[in-house]
Amino acid sequence: MTEQATITTTVNLLQDNIQVSAYLAEPKEPGSYPGVVVLQEIFGVNTHIREVTERIAKLGYVAIAPALFQRIAPGFETGYTPKDIETGRSYAMQTQASQLLSDIQLAIDYLKNLPQVKKDSFGCIGFCFGGHVAYLAATLPDIKATASFYGAGITTRTPGGGAPTVTRTREIPGTLYAFFGKEDTSIPAEQVDEIAAELEKYKIPHRVFRYDGADHGFFCDHRASYNPKAAADAWEQVKQLFGQLN
Repeated sequence: MTEQATITTTVNLLQDNIQVSAYLAEPKEPGSYPGVVVLQEIFGVNTHIREVTERIAKLGYVAIAPALFQRIAPGFETGYTPKDIETGRSYAMQTQASQLLSDIQLAIDYLKNLPQVKKDSFGCIGFCFGGHVAYLAATLPDIKATASFYGAGITTRTPGGGAPTVTRTREIPGTLYAFFGKEDTSIPAEQVDEIAAELEKYKIPHRVFRYDGADHGFFCDHRASYNPKAAADAWEQVKQLFGQLN
């Protein structure tokens, strides 16, 4: 597949007196493209998330990464030190599922208003905190394909409190791919089993990938836990998944 030249910019999404910043990447060549929402880790819309957004655009999608901590910490982005992790986790704990879903829908609606975006063909992809949020986003009627990377807590909690996110599995209208590292102690194997069982129970089109030797954050080449082999395979699976949107 030939990669496309892209255009990137930062846009502001307005809703209920809240201005949500988002990173937008799109093919330079005129055309009609599916849309993909990229959901950040606890580290904000940082270099890694922007790079993922651009990689998706190069494949022929209009990709947008909304700042999920906008209400708590506008403009926040950081690296991967222990202090960064502590700060990012504190912000993640302050989010609420309803607001996250509202912001994701806001991003989708923004894409719908772009002339080069197909109005009925949307996917999402998320990592870490965003992997959990992607599982939530998969319940939105517009989302037809979801890639959830190492989302911790899907079986035990939901942002802001309430029944665990996995209990909403029956609401997923599209296809979901979930990616986990077998060395990721933050997501025990039995939790992955529970997710797989729920997807199977409600006959959600899905695939669950478990990578030997891979830890949390294995897809991010800015982190010490980066696993090139697992990341490369996962990217091929993502391309296959989002190919359903074309």
